[in-house]
Amino acid sequence: MSTPETSRFVRLRVELVLEVDDSGAVTKAALQRIAGDAGMPADERAHAEGAVTEDTAEALAYLVDPFDLVSDVPGIELAQASWSSEQIDYDPDSPDWDLDEDDAAEDDEENGLG
Repeated sequence: MSTPETSRFVRLRVELVLEVDDSGAVTKAALQRIAGDAGMPADERAHAEGAVTEDTAEALAYLVDPFDLVSDVPGIELAQASWSSEQIDYDPDSPDWDLDEDDAAEDDEENGLG
């Protein structure tokens, strides 16, 4: 009897809701990061600067890097990452924002209940 081989790849899903108290500070930090990227072509730099200046969510996307979240974890190598950010309406008391909801649905499916 053979045992199924386990994949070496793991998908880690993380969802964050951030409250921005100082959008100017976020934009400034993103502009500094863009300015410090010596390898960025001038046309791409101009586009990035415009995007982060117009949209705080875009600025956050330039500041938050999934590699930074896992770079110090021993025994792993980041194979692929994607992320996005968007401004949202957020009500922490709304049942629509139940963070465990997705996990419960997946658990039910795995247990034949969904």
